[in-house]
Amino acid sequence: MSAGRAVSAQFQAYAAIEHIYPLVRSRRQLASVLESIDREPGIVLYTIVDEELARLLDLRCRDLGTPCVNLLEPVMTTFQTYLGSPSRRRVGAQHALDADYFARMEALNFTMDHDDGQLPEDYDQADVVLIGISRTSKTPTSIYLANRGIKTANLPVVLGMELPDSLLKATRPLIVGLIATSDRIAQVRENRELGVTQGFDRRDYTDRANIQEELKYARSLCARHGWPLIDVTRRSIEETAAAIVALRPRLR
Repeated sequence: MSAGRAVSAQFQAYAAIEHIYPLVRSRRQLASVLESIDREPGIVLYTIVDEELARLLDLRCRDLGTPCVNLLEPVMTTFQTYLGSPSRRRVGAQHALDADYFARMEALNFTMDHDDGQLPEDYDQADVVLIGISRTSKTPTSIYLANRGIKTANLPVVLGMELPDSLLKATRPLIVGLIATSDRIAQVRENRELGVTQGFDRRDYTDRANIQEELKYARSLCARHGWPLIDVTRRSIEETAAAIVALRPRLR
C-alpha cells in the first residue's frame, strides 16, 4: 500500500482508487480476488510469498491484460544473492508474535496512557517526550513512534505555565520540542472542533499574535534546557518521526 501510494502521488493528474485484498492464502481466496480484478481492472501490486499462488496470479493477470507487479520478489532475490541462502517463503512471517511485537504493544499502551500530559510522574520511563503548543502534531507523532516500539509521552506547552519537575529531572528520555509557523497553527486551530470549555476564548486560541507568543515561549523553554526543536510545518508525521529517531543516537 505504501509503495503504491508513493508512486501514485507522482501522477497528480490522476486520482488513485484502491482495492485492497488482505490475507490471500488459498486458491479459493485468490479466485475471488481475480473475479474482482476482472470486474474492475487496474494495476495489481501484490506481496504473496507462496510461489504457486503468485504464479497463478501472474498468469491470470496476463490473460486479462492487467499489469501485475510482485513487490517482494526483486527484494527477495537481492537478499538471497547477498546472503547466499534461499528464503523460507513462510506466509505471514513479518506478523509473528515475537519480542518486537510485544515491545510495540507495550510502547503503544504507554503512549496512549501518557498522551497530553497524563501521568507526568512516569516521564523517566519514556524513550521520547514531545512538548509543544497545541496543534503541533504531538499525539499522532507519538503514536507513530510507538508503532515502532518507542515509548513516547507528550505534553502541551501552555504560555506562562512551567513544565513539571518530573520532566526536568528525567534523565532517560530524549525530549524534543515541536513547533510550526503561526499561520499553519492558526489554520489548523480554526478547523478544530472544540467543546464548550468554561472560560475558553476561541479568538485568543486562533489569534496569530497570541500563537507567536506561545511559540516564543516554547522556543525559550527548549533553549533553556538544551532540547532540540523540530519545525513540523512542512513535514509529514513520518518525516517528523524519522527526524526524532535520527536524533536519538546523536544525543546519547
